[in-house]
Amino acid sequence: MRYLLIYYGGRMPETPAQQARIMKQWTSWFDKLGPAIIDPGNPFSGSVNKVKPDGSVAKGPVGQRATGYSIIEAPSLDKATKLAKGCPVIKGGAQVAVYETFNVM
Repeated sequence: MRYLLIYYGGRMPETPAQQARIMKQWTSWFDKLGPAIIDPGNPFSGSVNKVKPDGSVAKGPVGQRATGYSIIEAPSLDKATKLAKGCPVIKGGAQVAVYETFNVM
């Protein structure tokens, strides 16, 4: 099964040295995940539009702003959640939501 990890919170490192340290943590975590990592993902910018049922567009996030994503593969939601606990974004005070996906096409 595939799982979508959505990150909430956290912030971008301010200095090149902090950026390098954080990227090393992410690389280490991805290495630990091994073949479980399907798409390492990316952070989200603050730009977001919400399309409403009537077709109108609202600017800005819905509720708490999502800050990034990754896609992993695991045998169960519990196992995917256990893998998500090692995510570096958590160390920075952010949260990770683990969504189970399923194929329809």
